[in-house]
Amino acid sequence: MEAFKTIIWIFNIMSALAVIVLVLLQHGKGADAGATFGSGSGSAQGVFGSGGNANFLSRSTAIAATVFFATCMAMVYIHSNTTRHGLDFSNVQQSKPANTQSAPASTQPAAPVQQ
Repeated sequence: MEAFKTIIWIFNIMSALAVIVLVLLQHGKGADAGATFGSGSGSAQGVFGSGGNANFLSRSTAIAATVFFATCMAMVYIHSNTTRHGLDFSNVQQSKPANTQSAPASTQPAAPVQQ
């Protein structure tokens, strides 16, 4: 079960990084206005098809986001169906007992200082 949890964690981290990188690679609609001047015609069509790289990047981002959310839900399901939650310190033995001796409490209030 621990190996399965580790695999889920790895897929979750990798898909989160993929979403971040793919979102940063995409251009906004305002960035395309100045990008047409001086660029080669049809350079992205040969690799990504007639839709260019926007369709490829948006589909890749959607797939990475779906994997990210699926792994998040898998981790929630695994965590909610386990009997051990958090750190377990029930079997930790102390090497030296704690000092339980405390100073006696004063029963009388302190007298005010006179000048």
